[in-house]
Amino acid sequence: MTESRNHQLLPPLQATVEELQHKFNTIPVERYAVLNELTNFIKSKSRSGQKVVLNFICTHNSRRSHLAQLWAQTAAYVYGVSNVVCFSGGTEATAFNPRAVKAMAGAGFNIVTTKAGDNPVYEVRFSDDAPAVIAFSKTYDDPFNQSADFAAVMTCSHADENCPLVQGATARIALTYDDPKEFDGTPLEAAKYTERVKQIGTEILFAFSKVNS
Repeated sequence: MTESRNHQLLPPLQATVEELQHKFNTIPVERYAVLNELTNFIKSKSRSGQKVVLNFICTHNSRRSHLAQLWAQTAAYVYGVSNVVCFSGGTEATAFNPRAVKAMAGAGFNIVTTKAGDNPVYEVRFSDDAPAVIAFSKTYDDPFNQSADFAAVMTCSHADENCPLVQGATARIALTYDDPKEFDGTPLEAAKYTERVKQIGTEILFAFSKVNS
């Protein structure tokens, strides 16, 4: 396990991060290639002094893309990778699903609703020493997101297959995950959302842990 830098995460989140760092050796070998793509993109930008921009994309920008975005911004902080800016978006906009919001809060993120409605806006904090991440559902090319020179990280196979061209992206990485939505309304709902939060967190933390190694 690569040790993280001495940054102060929120205490509940710190406990989750330490748990996930101890699970790096459980990542399936077949995932290494795509995680290395993410690491290498970050490393190449970082070492040349450029801003690292990641846009995590899934169809509805409701679950997996948000989870990955928030974990990536956290991982950059944990491992001291500077000048990293993470966005998320979809091929259409819906809402940051409340089940996913609840699961991230359960992992230790501090999430506050700043605007209610059909597509709420949230402030998400992972540390008192870092700016909040503004989270809401949007298309990947929404003006809120950077429009050029970013890596499009495709977090669902549907978006990867049905969005062959992401305008403005200089790299495309297919880091896809199963959708916890399949378990909505079932006895497994909460467990599956927690499972996905931890899977994505483990892999994103692992990818960032290799940037400065």
